[in-house]
Order: sequence, then structure tokens, then C-alpha cells
Amino acid sequence: MFFDHLVLGAAGEFLNIGDIIVTLVIFSLLMLLLKKFAWGPLMGVMQQREELIASEIEAAENSRQESHKLLEEQRAILKDASTQAQQIVENAKKQGEVSREDIITTARAEAGRMKDAAVQEIANEREKAIAAVRDEVVALSLLAASKVLDKEISEEENRQLINETIAKAGELQ
Repeated sequence: MFFDHLVLGAAGEFLNIGDIIVTLVIFSLLMLLLKKFAWGPLMGVMQQREELIASEIEAAENSRQESHKLLEEQRAILKDASTQAQQIVENAKKQGEVSREDIITTARAEAGRMKDAAVQEIANEREKAIAAVRDEVVALSLLAASKVLDKEISEEENRQLINETIAKAGELQ
């Protein structure tokens, strides 16, 4: 071939142009085959890997935001629970005070009722004792009067006489 020996190399040697052309054709063919069978699938795998990493980053960000939101909700719930607990304690204290006042009022009323009952019972017993003493005085007066007068007077007259004597004795006191 005529063009096979025309090009001189850097060291003064002749280069084989046919070999260069064949090498370029084979290289171009190899590049086309690599692009079709290796580069495309390799780029597809790389694209899938990129999408997987992007989705994992997005999922991690969503999880972080969700956990932050849950943390805020838990803090709000805890604050509400603390407020409610404090209100329950305050209400219990107030109810305790009301109950204490009710118990004191009830105890005072019961003590007053017992005192009034005792005073009434004492008055009743005093009246009974006075009546018993009057009856005894009447009986003794009748006995003394009948001995003094040495005569017997009627029961009705004796009672009237004794009642008058007792009434006079009561006026003297």
C-alpha cells in the first residue's frame, strides 16, 4: 500500500497507516459496544444508586422531622399532665379545707346539741327533784299538821294547805 509508509515517526521510523486506521476502527467499534452494553447499564445502576441514596436521605429527613414533631407533642402532653396534676393537688387541698370546715362545723353543732340536751336533762331532773321534795314536804306537813291539830283533815284540804305553804316558801326564796 502506498500510504502505508508515508508517515514518519518521531524517531525517524515509518508508521504503518493501515494499522492505525484498523486500530481506530476497532477502537471506535469497541467504544460503541461499551457504550451500548457496559456504559448504559453502568449508568443505569449508578442512577438507581443515586435515586436510592436520595430516597434514603429524604426518608431520614422525614424521620427526623417526624421525631421532632413527636418530641414537641410529648413535651406538650407532659406540660398538660403537669398542669393537670397541679390542678388536682390544688383541688384536693381546697376540698380538704372544705371537709375540715364541715367537720368542725358539724362537731360544734353536735357539741351544742349535746350541751343543750344536757342542760334540758338537768332542768328536767331539777324539776323532778323539786317535785319529789314538794311531795315529801307535803307528806311531812300533813303528818305534822295532823299531829298538831290532832285531827284529820281531808286530803283536798291538806293539799291546798301544803300548796299555799310551798308557794309562800317559794316567794321567800
